[in-house]
Amino acid sequence: MDGFWVFLAVTSVMGLSIFLSLPVVYNKRAQGRWATGLNAGAIGILVFLLADIFSNVSPILYPHGYVAVASYSIAFVTVFLVAFLLLFAVDNVSSRAAGATEGSPRRTALIIALAIGLQNLTEGLVFGANWTAGAVGILAVVFVGFCLQNISEGFPIASPFLASPERRGIGTITGLFLIGGIPTILGGAIGYFWSSELFLVIFDAAAIGAIAYVILPMFRAAFRPLETKELSSRRNRIVYLGVLVGFVVGFAVNAL
Repeated sequence: MDGFWVFLAVTSVMGLSIFLSLPVVYNKRAQGRWATGLNAGAIGILVFLLADIFSNVSPILYPHGYVAVASYSIAFVTVFLVAFLLLFAVDNVSSRAAGATEGSPRRTALIIALAIGLQNLTEGLVFGANWTAGAVGILAVVFVGFCLQNISEGFPIASPFLASPERRGIGTITGLFLIGGIPTILGGAIGYFWSSELFLVIFDAAAIGAIAYVILPMFRAAFRPLETKELSSRRNRIVYLGVLVGFVVGFAVNAL
């Protein structure tokens, strides 16, 4: 059992590395004129995560090239639709109850944290399975890669607050980061004792559905018309560049 506690400590470092992004999140510049570019960067990271999650699950869905496994494909599509439509229903009901036309930054941040948490749960499953298999070389690469990726994931969670007057206290951010990071530890503990391809498919599909849902209003807000065409054009160029940079950062971090 001692080996499990060592494993749990290592997994905890990996999961809680998300808190290393706090200096960026609480930088004063992040709340000022840089907010547009930083929000766009968060969108770019989420776009990368969509591609990254699907690349992780695609070998299970398509183990023999372009021929999909029917049972896994049905499960993937079903869970994706359920996650997307469930968030749509909950978000719209709560928005109407609050008398708002759009979701609040706090609710958007919560959805992003849940989506990232689902993705990190599958990463924990992979880490736990490799640990019990004794794949030391793979573990070292996975550990470093997951830590770096978790650090970059803290920023998209906090991004809805950057250009918003809504208060983002340390307690709120801490809670959201725990929602995003703790599933890595939970998934690791599960993967240590048991792993299943269907489990990976289900949680990856849910993560993709949640990210796909939340990324659409983020794009809409990023391109909302400003007072003049000149200001809108200048802002649009910043958004384009920010999305590109965010995607490249996500890719680079994942490649290390």
